[in-house]
Amino acid sequence: MKHVRVADGALVAAPSADDATFSLTEERCDDVRAVTVDSVDTAVAEIAGRVARWPQASAVCDDVLRALDPAGPTLAGVITESLAYSTLQAGGEFARWLADRGPAKVPVLAEPVLAERFDDRLEIRFNRSGRHNAFSTDARAGLLEALEVARLDPSVREVLLTGNGPSFCSGGDLAEFGTFADPASAHLARTRHSPALVLAEITDRLGPACRAEVHGQVQGSGLEMAAFCGRVHCHPDAVLGLPELALGLIPGAGGTVSISRRIGRWRTAYLVLSGRSIDAATALRWGLVDEISAAGPAG
Repeated sequence: MKHVRVADGALVAAPSADDATFSLTEERCDDVRAVTVDSVDTAVAEIAGRVARWPQASAVCDDVLRALDPAGPTLAGVITESLAYSTLQAGGEFARWLADRGPAKVPVLAEPVLAERFDDRLEIRFNRSGRHNAFSTDARAGLLEALEVARLDPSVREVLLTGNGPSFCSGGDLAEFGTFADPASAHLARTRHSPALVLAEITDRLGPACRAEVHGQVQGSGLEMAAFCGRVHCHPDAVLGLPELALGLIPGAGGTVSISRRIGRWRTAYLVLSGRSIDAATALRWGLVDEISAAGPAG
């Protein structure tokens, strides 16, 4: 087993698993601090290359995950994450990604989120299927409007969050990135209009009756929000990951809180720094999801 840590913009050896950003092994291992890979040397080389390309985002990711208390208040964690995210939005690594992407236009799609009430159950579906339900500002507004019903109405005793089309949610809509007025305004928008905080509040009340059913691409903000639910049902075709580092960013929809609560800071850091996605079986073994369902994708 090799223990590695992000330090001074590089991946270096760590003295122990507790000190490490994460540990890598080629053996089956149930220790939450370790990740099993085909080749430790190959994995270290790949991750070291990514850390060298995005040293600021890598270091901030490690800092945030070490600073957060998974058992602490959700609000404190979301604020810490958002302040770090805003710092990176103002940094050179994100600016480089924006320049490489070039101009982009967000398509306007009707009804980005659908909500329907069935007795005491509220079903909420992402509805931008042509873009794999990429999460946009209008989708956030629609999701918050639907979640407010469950938050304010005690007669809602079950909430289901899912997605129409081939994917649950492929993460933030990349065409929308970089449209913030300034990092401070972006931070206030993320924390004052946060689906993460509302989902956490609803889960505190409903427990596993607040559940997500995920399939297809379950990436970035989609995975981060689903992980706040009290129970996550996962289709066997699901591909789960945190791709934000390639933008010079870290998770920004509460994932450093929700995902580290489920799988620990070490494996959360691995998902971010490696950029690798995991399959449903691995997600179940780690505790990122609670059940693999045979039900087909929604919509």
